[in-house]
Amino acid sequence: MSIEQMIGLGLMLLFLADVFLTVLYARAGTGLLAPRWNRLVWAAATDASLSLGRHRSTILSFAGPLIVVALIAFWALGLTIGAALIIRPELGTSIRPSGGDSSRDFVAALLVAGNSLSIVGGGDYSPHTTCTRILYLVNSLIGASVLSLVLSYLVQVYSALRERNALALTIDLMTGGMGDAAEMLARLGPGGDFSSATSELGNLARALAMTKEAHHFYPLLFYFRFHEPLYSITRVTFILLDLTTLIETALDQPNHATLVRSAPVVSLQKGSRLLLATLDRSFPTIDRKMTGSGTENFEGSYAAAVAVLQKAGVAMKSDPARYADQRSQWNAQACRVAPALGYT
Repeated sequence: MSIEQMIGLGLMLLFLADVFLTVLYARAGTGLLAPRWNRLVWAAATDASLSLGRHRSTILSFAGPLIVVALIAFWALGLTIGAALIIRPELGTSIRPSGGDSSRDFVAALLVAGNSLSIVGGGDYSPHTTCTRILYLVNSLIGASVLSLVLSYLVQVYSALRERNALALTIDLMTGGMGDAAEMLARLGPGGDFSSATSELGNLARALAMTKEAHHFYPLLFYFRFHEPLYSITRVTFILLDLTTLIETALDQPNHATLVRSAPVVSLQKGSRLLLATLDRSFPTIDRKMTGSGTENFEGSYAAAVAVLQKAGVAMKSDPARYADQRSQWNAQACRVAPALGYT
């Protein structure tokens, strides 16, 4: 085996390992090449959208599908180049056309490699030795396997995206389309009756856990964002974290102890923070110096929330200091992640 063929073999193994780690191992950030490639395409889309003004959000909404196409093309090109480096020294000898002269340049090798990897096959070149026949067989198996894996992976990604959007829409509807945690809490306990709130929050906790794990299994989900802010995952986590913070600091414990101490409230809080932390780690463009708003804004938000809950007839306790302290623990993360995804 020549040095050129050894380089080609190494390149194919590198890309196959990347496909394995991204598709089968399925953990955020474990790929060898895909995470860096995805970030590069995202950064290019973000830079290109900066000069588009009010159309920036629309352009960024195409970044997710563009990254999918670019990643598939990246894997296909890498495997084809690797196979071409293995095949080129064999052109004209053990791999040759059925008739006519045999070209030995790299473009011809790319064509032969692409045909050998394709499940359709075709082309004039064919193997004429045992080793090259085995090479063609291995290439066809690699091509068919990678295609099947990528297609099943994309089905799972878009299924997880649909579930994420359903969670976001559910939360938006529960806030009356306002994106206000206080409004959501008031609707969960009309007239101060929170008897069914634990069940409702339990459903949200399960959907949130699935969304969090989906982002851990399928890192491509990070780059799917929509023009409508209601589908923003940072908005979802912000509302849920504000909701659980209000439950702990604004509801009267003796009257609503069952809800305040319930497992769904804890699950929503911890699940939202885990998802937010996953997003925070996954974007290299995040400004780590951004610390969020001051406590005076927290107190203003708390006062507005208390007014909403009092109007809804909810038994209250006033603890703005505790609210400000708890919100300061996650507010900075939310304020860092949202701009990185193209939201204010």
